[in-house]
Amino acid sequence: MARGKDRAWQRMLSGRRLDILDPSPLDVELSDIAHGLARVARWNGQTLGDYPFSVAQHSVLVLELFRTANPDLGPEAHLYALLHDAPEYVMGDIISPFKAAMGGNYKEVENRLLAAIYLRFALPAHPPATITKAIKKADRDAAYFEATHLAGFEAVEARKYFGEPGLPQFDLDQFDRLIRPWPTREAHDQFIATFEAISAHLSA
Repeated sequence: MARGKDRAWQRMLSGRRLDILDPSPLDVELSDIAHGLARVARWNGQTLGDYPFSVAQHSVLVLELFRTANPDLGPEAHLYALLHDAPEYVMGDIISPFKAAMGGNYKEVENRLLAAIYLRFALPAHPPATITKAIKKADRDAAYFEATHLAGFEAVEARKYFGEPGLPQFDLDQFDRLIRPWPTREAHDQFIATFEAISAHLSA
């Protein structure tokens, strides 16, 4: 990362230079998001399997949990769900206790970047509160399933941290495929394909 006066630039593989402290939607590219998220490991990499469980795969899992729990919501809500952790393509996946210890500035930077990402893809910068609440529930459910299937948590311990899942895993289509860690290229490609499928419905 190169720093200029009051700037924190990150050069992306697309050629864009993203100012993390003051991000412009014009500097956000889907290819950079997919590339970054497919290479960021959830749980600091402390998971079972031949590959890390990436944030890209987590994002797809959250979307599928969100869709299943909220069948009446449409593609705009689905895109919010898929992109809910998109800032991590440049900020990384920092575990929640560390985020809390870092204080408010980290969250402010993350929220500004998330708003820029939403705007880049023609979404309002801030989703309705009901959508945000539903995404957070799907995110916690995903964390529960990841914790118990991949990160060595017992069910009692996972419920303490993440609550009881809103639906059993057998209610989610292709759960076994979604929870099995994907190789980096598969995670990248699945994230892109999911984004494009949602976007096709948005523009229809």
